[in-house]
Amino acid sequence: MNLIILKLILAHILGDFFLQPQKWVKDKEKKKLKSKWLYIHIAIHIALMFLLVWDFSHWFLILLIGASHLIIDALKLLLQKKKTKKFYFFVDQVLHMVAIFVLTIVMHHKDITLSLYIDTSALFLLICIVFLTQPTSIIMKTIFTKWDISKYTEDNESLKDAGKYIGVLERLLVFIFIIVGHWEAVGFLITAKSVFRFGDLTSTKERKLTEYILIGTLLSFGIAIIVSLLFLNLKSYV
Repeated sequence: MNLIILKLILAHILGDFFLQPQKWVKDKEKKKLKSKWLYIHIAIHIALMFLLVWDFSHWFLILLIGASHLIIDALKLLLQKKKTKKFYFFVDQVLHMVAIFVLTIVMHHKDITLSLYIDTSALFLLICIVFLTQPTSIIMKTIFTKWDISKYTEDNESLKDAGKYIGVLERLLVFIFIIVGHWEAVGFLITAKSVFRFGDLTSTKERKLTEYILIGTLLSFGIAIIVSLLFLNLKSYV
């Protein structure tokens, strides 16, 4: 059962963060339940769950989770306002996770075990790695919608999406360093980034931009450290 839960979580991450373009999200927010992309999004989730679980004896569980996903997404679209989008984004994700756990336990309570197999540990590792890429970038972007710093960065020349890729790489490196037991390398990585960022911080007199960069760096490293610690402490149980 634990392996099924991990596969369902992976399907959710892929469906919500990798296979849902921003234009779908905007269309859903505008048209709400009339948006065709809402139902295509749910269909993709169901297809991913079938593909990853690869056991049609779980068809009813998968359809239940798909139905719960539709209900949760629909409620979010109907209830959220511009000022509450960030709040409902996190509520939405928590409810999806709860639905996966509760429905799987209810449907397969006789199969609950306290130990998992090696392949589930590998899947747990994959989930952690995947989460630290696009999903974490979206979570951070959602958090930073509170501030608009475009006027402080409009004259800065940089590669397209460079910041996002730098963030992904640094989180993955932090994760790898921690799970192999080299915390000192994390300190070196933070120092190295601080040195490279020093030029950006000293070349601008804008305090808001400085604070924005600092918050982004600490948040990115913080999430990576938390995920790493969760993996180290839970891998023997999953």
